[in-house]
Amino acid sequence: MGPTRPPSTARPRRTVGALALAAALVVPGVALATGVAPASAATGDPDLGPNVAVFDPSMATSAIQAKIDEIAAKQIDNEMGSDRYALLFKPGTYGSAEAPLNVKVGYYTEVAGLGLNPTDVTINGHVDVVNRCFPDGNGGQSCIALNNFWRSLSNLTIDVKAIGQDGCRDSATFWAVSQAAPMRRVNVTGGNLSLMDYCSAPSFASGGFIADSKAGLVISGSQQQWYTRDSTVGTWSNGVWNQVFSGVNGAPATCFPADAATCGGPYTTLAKTPVSKEKPYLYVDGKGGWNVFVPSLRRDSTGTTWENGPTPGTSVPLSRFFVAKPSTSVRTINEQLDRGKHLLLTPGVYDVARTIEVERANTVVLGLGLPSLSAQRGALVLDVADARGIDIAGVMVDAGPVNSKLLIRIGSRDDKGRRSGTPVALQDVFVRIGGPQVGKATVTMEVNSDDALLDNLWLWRADHGNPGTVGWTVNTADTGLVVNGDDVTATGLFVEHYQKTEVIWNGQRGNVVFFQNEMPYDPPSQAAWSRPGGVKGYPALKVSNRVKAFTMTGAGSYSFFNQGLDIFADNAFEVPKTLPKGSLTNLLTIFLDPNNGKGGIDNVVNGVGGPSTIANADIPVTVVSYP
Repeated sequence: MGPTRPPSTARPRRTVGALALAAALVVPGVALATGVAPASAATGDPDLGPNVAVFDPSMATSAIQAKIDEIAAKQIDNEMGSDRYALLFKPGTYGSAEAPLNVKVGYYTEVAGLGLNPTDVTINGHVDVVNRCFPDGNGGQSCIALNNFWRSLSNLTIDVKAIGQDGCRDSATFWAVSQAAPMRRVNVTGGNLSLMDYCSAPSFASGGFIADSKAGLVISGSQQQWYTRDSTVGTWSNGVWNQVFSGVNGAPATCFPADAATCGGPYTTLAKTPVSKEKPYLYVDGKGGWNVFVPSLRRDSTGTTWENGPTPGTSVPLSRFFVAKPSTSVRTINEQLDRGKHLLLTPGVYDVARTIEVERANTVVLGLGLPSLSAQRGALVLDVADARGIDIAGVMVDAGPVNSKLLIRIGSRDDKGRRSGTPVALQDVFVRIGGPQVGKATVTMEVNSDDALLDNLWLWRADHGNPGTVGWTVNTADTGLVVNGDDVTATGLFVEHYQKTEVIWNGQRGNVVFFQNEMPYDPPSQAAWSRPGGVKGYPALKVSNRVKAFTMTGAGSYSFFNQGLDIFADNAFEVPKTLPKGSLTNLLTIFLDPNNGKGGIDNVVNGVGGPSTIANADIPVTVVSYP
């Protein structure tokens, strides 16, 4: 096992230019080649665009490996690039103990099995995300996973094999990632699952999310925080600041704050997940037909959906989807949605100058290969009606240089009637303000629908990116999330760096399981980041004073004010003092990087908890229960 010490520095955000694209490698038997026609797409396979590779177990392992390596070479360092890829594996077995298949997963790459269940596709070998290494300024290298964002792994089995590895990585498959890199419906056998790359130093990581998965030993290692939902684990190695579990068989018992002498931790463990709905996924049936499976809503869920039988849900033929390409106009997309089609967004960047309108109940909008919807001319990018059963999954949204008042709206504030049936659900929706381009948006997402389910969202005002895309007056954004609907549940909510209150919760009976936040790094002065009446800074999350019931557990907010000035926030969290006792549990703040950070957070919640500053850098300041 690698080192498990908490990181002693904040994320060293770095801008890495996109790699020059090499000429496409045409590999016989692989249904993809960038810039050329697919080599041998199987009869009946849909046209998913040039950046989707569909692999079949009859293909030579060497040919599959060559195509995977080609894409990885382009994407490993392509942090702010525009290329998107999906690597899809039809049911069957790939690689062997003697000749394993080793998959390196770079930026904007989705790796997914096309079986109905994770056990239908087996990769003998590895599926890995490892550290990226940068010059450390002293002639050496600093190898970290702090910026390993925007990729995904789902719906397959990894049977870990040692051949082809370097010795250090023989015994585990590595998923050393940070935000926006979900692992879903993955079954790890034959070895360990490591969430840190302990084979190079210092190995810092800032993840992350697992759902509906199964593994034996999970090495959490240097992961600052992590949320695991509805899964099965044999053993979980350790915690750093905020490791949260809900509905996880084999999860460690709650131990918060950490106590090395008794229970380890820090762990926050819920026996059940209050509400969950797994992300829809593509699969190929026994007759070669392509479908999208839409898992059913679960309440008080535990464990995976697939270990003890088929996942409950509904199968939708792909023929009922409109398959969009980046060149498809929004007008055409809306026309197809209006005709009752579901929507599959193939890999790429879509310029959105008018709103994509999702109005019909039970519509599925599914992204393949992390497609990005890029706002043009201040557009509201995505408007989702308050209709039951709509599911938005696997989609990225980028703000554009003209300010959008709002980027994503879920439901209308004017239509608040309650409806029966499955609520609106979002899974793996990631939004950026700045980074690849200048971006501006007053509010990122507004949720007006009652009962909405938000599962693994990362709303990010960029702290680093391409030159000229980041700065206090450049990528401007007040608030990441506004919740007006009642009974909204968020499982895995990541919101970072916004310039005012980052999450505003106005709805009754909201519930948040795991919240991760970093305050903005770059306020130019305390005066520029203060509220009327001399209140210092803005909270990471504020619950409206009119709210009578709200619960949250496993919530952390970190500060790293890097402008060389003492900048303070009065509180990380602000909620009505009249909430029922113990509505908030296991909260923490952290001061990051004593070498470069200043200021801090004066209290955890409502004047309670005390300060996190340079005096107690990297040490969690905790509140176990409030009020």
